[in-house]
Amino acid sequence: MTDTHNLSIPTTRELLAQLRDVMAGDGSPEDRLNRTVALIAAGMVADVCSCYVLRAGEVLELFATEGLKKTAIHQTRLRVGEGLVGAVAARARPLATSDAPSHPLFAYRPETGEEKYTSFLGVPVIRRQRVIGVLVVQNSLSRSYTDIDGEFLETVAMVIAELLGSSDLISREELAPVDGNASLPLRIEGITLNQGVGVGPAVLHQPRVWIHNLVAENPDAEWQRLRTAISHVQASLDYLFEQMGESSGEHRDVLETYRMFTEDKGWLSRIGEAIRSGLTAEAAVQKVHDDMAARFAQIADPYLRERLRDFEDLANRLLRYLAGDQAPRLELPDNAVLVARSLAPMELLDYDYTKLSGLILAEGSPTEHVIIVARALNLPVVGRIFDALERIDDGDVLVVDADNGMVFVRPSDDVLARVAETLEHSRQKVADYARLAELPSTTKDGHPITLMMNAGLLLDMPHLDSSRADGIGLYRTELPFMSMTSLPDVTTQTNLYSRILDLAGDRPVSFRTLDVGGDKILPYWVAPAEANPALGWRSIRITLDRPAILRTQLRALLHAAAGRTLRVMFPMITTVAELKLARHLLDMELERAKAHNQTLPDSIAVGSMLEVPALVFQLDSLLPLVDFIAVGTNDLSQFLFAADRNTSLTAGRYDHFSPALLSLIRMVQARCDIHRVPLSVCGEMASNPLGAMALIGCGVTTLSVSAQSIGPIKRMIRSLDVAPLRYYINSLLPSGEHSLRVSLYNFAQDHGVLL
Repeated sequence: MTDTHNLSIPTTRELLAQLRDVMAGDGSPEDRLNRTVALIAAGMVADVCSCYVLRAGEVLELFATEGLKKTAIHQTRLRVGEGLVGAVAARARPLATSDAPSHPLFAYRPETGEEKYTSFLGVPVIRRQRVIGVLVVQNSLSRSYTDIDGEFLETVAMVIAELLGSSDLISREELAPVDGNASLPLRIEGITLNQGVGVGPAVLHQPRVWIHNLVAENPDAEWQRLRTAISHVQASLDYLFEQMGESSGEHRDVLETYRMFTEDKGWLSRIGEAIRSGLTAEAAVQKVHDDMAARFAQIADPYLRERLRDFEDLANRLLRYLAGDQAPRLELPDNAVLVARSLAPMELLDYDYTKLSGLILAEGSPTEHVIIVARALNLPVVGRIFDALERIDDGDVLVVDADNGMVFVRPSDDVLARVAETLEHSRQKVADYARLAELPSTTKDGHPITLMMNAGLLLDMPHLDSSRADGIGLYRTELPFMSMTSLPDVTTQTNLYSRILDLAGDRPVSFRTLDVGGDKILPYWVAPAEANPALGWRSIRITLDRPAILRTQLRALLHAAAGRTLRVMFPMITTVAELKLARHLLDMELERAKAHNQTLPDSIAVGSMLEVPALVFQLDSLLPLVDFIAVGTNDLSQFLFAADRNTSLTAGRYDHFSPALLSLIRMVQARCDIHRVPLSVCGEMASNPLGAMALIGCGVTTLSVSAQSIGPIKRMIRSLDVAPLRYYINSLLPSGEHSLRVSLYNFAQDHGVLL
């Protein structure tokens, strides 16, 4: 046989055009697949071209062939990892050899008649970053396949992937991820960010751009389209640089890296080669990215894998531009499960939350503010599914088992049946908690515990009645700000706060003033770039530096509370001087209201959030100036342990059950008792029955928790004896242990405390 396997580029484009005609032609998908392998065999001057399709159970089935025995079609099967074909699927990488029978992975299948074919080249068929088959060419003479051959066959495999994926030859349940072993992920482990169970179809927060036009008519025009798209992305990055000015920090380093990627000659060269082979610009970008994903999937180095995510984001930006960004956002299906890399609270609120049954985050930590919003929406949330967007497609059926930190992708009927039982059990537990609502939250040995509710949206308010909470211990005023398109004026805020007080009736509501910055960004407010925003210009620091914003809010609160009790607390107070300045602004608004003959609140209670450890050492100066204290364990923990709660690498390094934090809370409670200033805890820790038990053991008697936590916590309280718990905690605090979580759990088990 004459060795003419190196195709010229025009021949490659011509063959792709022929394949496009076959795909668009008449006949069943299997007929078209048979014609396709015949075309490839002729175009590559190969004796054999075969297509294997991945079936359920990790089995590769011969679906079409030119050159092997036709009787082997649908009869020859190889497990993933078995033989040369199975190795290609398992590794998601091409494999070539000039002496296949001598290869250590060779697996002989006599029914195919392939024993006379010596040379072998196989490439994975990948669609949407999932291996769905293997494409193979073989020759009877010894032939050393080149990189050009491999590149060409991979390009052809991309076209075949669309034929397979868009037909009924392969079902959604039989798609497998490119993760180094091509197995179907039935279960993915993450961490629980908000408990519960949800079932429904996946909706990607940043849906991929699906490419419909793969084959180009004019490579030069496609190259120009790519250059235009890259210029657009570069211009958007340049604009961000201009906005930052001379500031520096990690955020600027990230943008510099993106800018560097847009000029990466190796990356652009590979895309250019794909375009010259006959692909459209978007198909070329996708092909190069899929190839990189397959290669990087087997690399353990976290830095290199992070670089893949950078390239993935850049590829998606280019694809969106090339596609014209014209696809409108589809309406949410019922019971949708939202899948995102990360999510801002406002972005979650953009969705119709009544149609959501769960949330999956590739990143995320329990104290992120989007989780607070999700908790208000009663959405189960699983986080740190780092490859969620790679493993999950729009429309995949998902089970979000947030009680156990797991996600089931395309679950079996058995799994769905068990989930249905779990949901029924959950409904029963909710009914049991509802029966507790009328009972007092008093411990077995007679200690009353005040149970308040955290809120931040009007949709929270119905839970106040159903849970029989004693009031709202924390109303997060920033959440409405984050869901609006501009800074709300006095009238807008007054109407909102008045409505909240109306719905609360005679129960107290503690309004926390605007707490933004850090991870809470207002869509209409350009925040300054900061290297460490968690420790930067945020919360009370912003509103004291921009007193007009705080005075507007205080004015609205005074209007709304006319003739009623107003409870207002200031967040992230670090020094007594800050509290004095905030009170001074409130006094100025009171004097203004009096001057305008406005009806004033019947009484005003001023409180301070305790979130910064520095304030603990100023309590004797602070407590005479306030009417109550609210401990925010989320920020207090991250500042105490110097561990950013929104960074997945550090979010798990500290524990709320650390002796350090429990000792601090016990000390604060003791100082508040001396000054007779009520103290409550309104952070994440209080919403967990075990955490609430630990707080009660430290002397805390007022807890403000999420609405759905009130039932479980009341059940715990009514099964608890406080005296032995406080004695036990006092004995543990000097231990120096990293966490007392296990010890406290064992105490609960031994003493019949219901968690």
